[in-house]
Amino acid sequence: MSAPAPTGDELLSVMATLANPHRLRVLAALAGERDYVSRLARKLGISRPLLQVHLRKLEAAGLVTGRLELSEDGKAMKFYEVNPFVIELTPQSIQTAVGTLTVPVADKEGSE
Repeated sequence: MSAPAPTGDELLSVMATLANPHRLRVLAALAGERDYVSRLARKLGISRPLLQVHLRKLEAAGLVTGRLELSEDGKAMKFYEVNPFVIELTPQSIQTAVGTLTVPVADKEGSE
């Protein structure tokens, strides 16, 4: 059984999240195995605070999941892993998604 098609709002959220090279690199790094923030930041050559911003956006879009775990020495470490996903972009899937978009009231009133 295939997953339900994303709503227009979900599709926009995922596409906006993926429209950043750092986030694509994070997903690529996590595609092979889960990792914790410090090691992942070193692998990618970016600061932990910047990585955490990108991880929060990826998590909000449902593309990754973070889990807090304790190391053997009792230190809390947050591990991230990629959630399985497939995004099918065809003219038909976009047409279906557009039919479910939530258009802000200001945009409806301002358009002609």
